[in-house]
Amino acid sequence: MSNPVVTHQPGAGGYGTNVQTGEWSTGLCSCCSDLLVCALGCVCPMALSCYTANKYGENCCLGCVPGGLTAMRTHMRLTYGIQGTVCNDALMTFFCGLCEVCRMAREIRIRNGEMSL
Repeated sequence: MSNPVVTHQPGAGGYGTNVQTGEWSTGLCSCCSDLLVCALGCVCPMALSCYTANKYGENCCLGCVPGGLTAMRTHMRLTYGIQGTVCNDALMTFFCGLCEVCRMAREIRIRNGEMSL
């Protein structure tokens, strides 16, 4: 008995389990599109980080550890098929951390159907 010859290699597995838009659903400074997230971010940013990590299915402490927000943003971007780089993820969470946590929380709420645009 002969072994079959492989003539076509399988492609790399993708992350995109949800709608692949290539971009975030809202802008970095679109806080007014979800007043709950905006208010929570202004009053207690650590609570918003915990809320965001928990809603994403991660340990709520992820937003409190160094590099945790960057890791979550990178994973979220890959899962949702959003274009970008790990370097960009690190820069956005370092320089625009609060706005970025708000955007990630809005993204999760939009993708889960908890809010609409």
